[in-house]
Amino acid sequence: MADGTEGANDDAGGAVRSPHGVSASPDRDAQFLAHRRLVFTIAYDVLGSVADAEDVVQETYLRWREVQAPVADPRAYLARIASRQALNVLRASGRRREDYPGEWLPEPLPTGEDAHPADPEAAVLTAGEVSTAMLVLLQTLTGPERVAFLLHEVFDFGYAEIAAVLDAGQPAVRQMLHRARSRVRSGTPRAGADTGEHRAAVERFLRAAMTGQVQSLVDLLAPGVVLVSDGGGKASAALRPVHGPEKVARLMLGLADKYGDGAVPFFMELNGLPAVAFCEEGAVTTVFQLEFSAGGKVQSVFAVRNPEKLRRMQKGPGKSHLP
Repeated sequence: MADGTEGANDDAGGAVRSPHGVSASPDRDAQFLAHRRLVFTIAYDVLGSVADAEDVVQETYLRWREVQAPVADPRAYLARIASRQALNVLRASGRRREDYPGEWLPEPLPTGEDAHPADPEAAVLTAGEVSTAMLVLLQTLTGPERVAFLLHEVFDFGYAEIAAVLDAGQPAVRQMLHRARSRVRSGTPRAGADTGEHRAAVERFLRAAMTGQVQSLVDLLAPGVVLVSDGGGKASAALRPVHGPEKVARLMLGLADKYGDGAVPFFMELNGLPAVAFCEEGAVTTVFQLEFSAGGKVQSVFAVRNPEKLRRMQKGPGKSHLP
């Protein structure tokens, strides 16, 4: 099946407005809307950028509306277009990622009630689909491996469907999945924690850090804990990951001592899980996301300080203030 080409005339007989302001037949438009969440999630998980994911959604829609022949399986067809467009963007941004100053983390995605109005699909995304820990691990895979893993493990596509997306044979797809599972699952923190439990653990961590309780903070950290911070060369951040309970605890206490008086913390949902944002002079300047080990201790701390990655969460602290 071809993805379609741009430039065909709109269907003037029964056209409707798409979510992006271009015309499409009512049926074709409805089919796209039914699977828009799938398209966005594939793009975001592969690229780790909300803006790039939105571009893929737009391009996928434009290509979808140009398809003239009936499509037996719109879900598979749209996944194919979105995956290929995301891989194109990934290839084009390779040098930009290589030249990125310091550590790179995916752009935090507000979800649930904190979802941005421009991203309606984000309101119902779950941690299993967009957790930061999974996105970080996906960065260790090649582009095709990311797509194969996402389509099979997250969206339950079969080998034949994935092979069609990647223009590869099924044996090759099985090999990709084997490699991807080995890398991703070996480093995946505990999944499926209750949201209330997760928030309570985040709050314990934050209180220990903000009150200078060194031992209390160390006790919350797993032996192999790692802290990764992303300033993008635009805000202060550790240029390399920080490993070990003592080093992570002392870094967190140092940050609390340096910024604690002028920063107001509040909870928000990011990537399907409770997280903490710090607001200074009315602007969010840092977000912390935590992932936990099987033993319930903090396994990973992700701190995003790059202002370009915090644009979607610029809101004043409200009812979610820490008491």
